[in-house]
Amino acid sequence: MTDLKIQPKDKVHQILVHSYSFYFLMFLLGIFFDFIFKIKIFNNLVAVPAGTLLLVLATFLIYWAQKTSRNLKKETLTKETFSQGPYSITRSPTHWGLFFLMLGFGFTINAVFLVLSSLISLLITRVVFLKREEALLEAKYGDPYLEYKKTVKI
Repeated sequence: MTDLKIQPKDKVHQILVHSYSFYFLMFLLGIFFDFIFKIKIFNNLVAVPAGTLLLVLATFLIYWAQKTSRNLKKETLTKETFSQGPYSITRSPTHWGLFFLMLGFGFTINAVFLVLSSLISLLITRVVFLKREEALLEAKYGDPYLEYKKTVKI
């Protein structure tokens, strides 16, 4: 189990709202700095199609993750309960989707600060928000979630 102190009032959805809001704030910050400084990072035309592909894949990943989590059956929990859809690949597919959305948009509009803010967002959410979320899930679901964490590392 994780060493984080869990408060009785803490809820997984509250942590998720804060982490998604953080992504949005960093997105706005990246756009603001790109508007002010106008530093371009790509000189070729490969970045726009790559960014567009990331935008499409990210949208699909977020949709798939949300649809899968909505259909989670909580009556009989096992490791397999948590390993459905994109959750069989990563424990936080919506966060990866948000990261790829920001990164893809940064590539598409050739915005260095947006690319940087997407990387910073990913790192901070992994260290701050997702650690707290996982501690709550461990406390709430116990062994089935711990077994799931052993098999899905990312």
